[in-house]
Amino acid sequence: MIASPQENYLTPEEYLQMEEESSIKHEYINGYIYAMAGASDPHVTIALNLAILLRSHVRGSGCRVYISDMKARIESLNRYYYPDVMVTCDQRDEETSVYKRFPCLIVEVLSDSTEAFDRGDKFADYQEIVTLQEYVLINTKRQRVECFRRNEQGLWVLQTYTLQNNFFQLNSINFEGKMAEIYEDVVFQ
Repeated sequence: MIASPQENYLTPEEYLQMEEESSIKHEYINGYIYAMAGASDPHVTIALNLAILLRSHVRGSGCRVYISDMKARIESLNRYYYPDVMVTCDQRDEETSVYKRFPCLIVEVLSDSTEAFDRGDKFADYQEIVTLQEYVLINTKRQRVECFRRNEQGLWVLQTYTLQNNFFQLNSINFEGKMAEIYEDVVFQ
């Protein structure tokens, strides 16, 4: 949901301070901030449905589920993004309250304005997170979940789930869910 960048360079510390006081969210890429646009009803419904399912699944496990107001920090690239859903099981993430550095799962719900970025540069940036095991893209126009998994060789392998599958899996947190549950109450346009 990136819009146009603001012109002034900010350090990560300045960005975090500004973001605490801002009435709108911004993503941070190498010193520049980008205002976030709003989301559609299907986008928000899908993200919420998945977050609820995952929260119930990880309860009591030491893992935490976060929705779109928690930043993912990619230190090696000087980036902060707001994933739609993120799961971390790493105790080091308890040290920071406004961003997480060690997620095992990141989910982006696709929209027309962000799909190319989510599939391209953002995915490339997320691959720098060494703890990340799965990157999931969820379609808002039809029942389709694309799950990229990092294999033992460090390669990202795609598994696609559609309406015909009925179920999808998230191996990073040992979860199996129903496609119908992700898309509950979603009206396709």
